Amino acid sequence: MEIGKPKIKSIAYDEFKDNSTLENLVEQLHEGGTNVVVGSLDKLINWGRSNSLWSLTFATSCCGIEFMAVGCARYDFSRFGFEVTRNSPRQADLIMCAGTITHKMAPVFKRLYDEMAEPKYVIAVGGCAISGGPFKSSYHVVQGIQEIVPVDVFIPGCPPRPEAILYGMMQLQRKVKIEKFFGGANHKQTKEEKQLGLSNEAIAYNWRPPLVVTEVPEDFKSELNKEADDMNMQQGKEATK
Repeated sequence: MEIGKPKIKSIAYDEFKDNSTLENLVEQLHEGGTNVVVGSLDKLINWGRSNSLWSLTFATSCCGIEFMAVGCARYDFSRFGFEVTRNSPRQADLIMCAGTITHKMAPVFKRLYDEMAEPKYVIAVGGCAISGGPFKSSYHVVQGIQEIVPVDVFIPGCPPRPEAILYGMMQLQRKVKIEKFFGGANHKQTKEEKQLGLSNEAIAYNWRPPLVVTEVPEDFKSELNKEADDMNMQQGKEATK
């Protein structure tokens, strides 16, 4: 089948603001057999980023066991684009703080965060990472990692269920999908932002207010468990063959 090659005239600058002009061009390309998807480059970049968040292999206490459970076969966070975990902060763009951060560990945690490339994100998992947990007002535990680094999503619990962690990671995906790659807070600063004298990190924190997972919807949990049961049943059938 021969695909037609429509002749498209050059577009004047003012016509870029006219949606009808672009729609006519897309229709001409479709008639010629060419598949065209029209959208902004920001959406394309954010779509790729939100579905390929590489988490740093990092855990300090019992919430790390829940993080491992989310990555195992029953919950399998690879279905949502969190397949890859990295041992190097230079190859990760998400640090999930799962566990207690003591004052002795705080400089190491901050160094790991600083070594990650922009844009980078932080999820606080469990009561210890959010507010010190059972070690509240103790002399040796940081009373919330937001004192050290900006946090994007808080997932409370002691420890939180794997469904809650998955739900919190999906909320982070929602935040990533509305970012601005060109001229955003994590990138080149505007003249007004430079006059403020703030770092990119401080601007990003004010621009991206943190999300708090208060509860996980019941339909989300039931659907997640149904998928896991179906997968286990399928694996059982294959094992008996």
